[in-house]
Amino acid sequence: MPATQHLVKDLEQDSMISLEQAKVGCEFHIRFLSGSSCEQLRQMGFCETMRVKKISDGRNLICNVCGTKMAVSRELAHQIMGEATP
Repeated sequence: MPATQHLVKDLEQDSMISLEQAKVGCEFHIRFLSGSSCEQLRQMGFCETMRVKKISDGRNLICNVCGTKMAVSRELAHQIMGEATP
């Protein structure tokens, strides 16, 4: 991969945040899952290119995924990386 493509990929990853960091009420576009629980997240409906909405922030995060409300631990939310949209 040429150096410019590596730079673009690094910049894209730098602009991403975890679902844990996203603000309540924001739509969140998932870009990738990172961590030991990726398979568990995929089984719950979180996968790359999905859009979720963060509904509440607390001990566990409540999200709307495909029309279904789901509670996600902070540990799992930290492994969901993407871009927040206001």
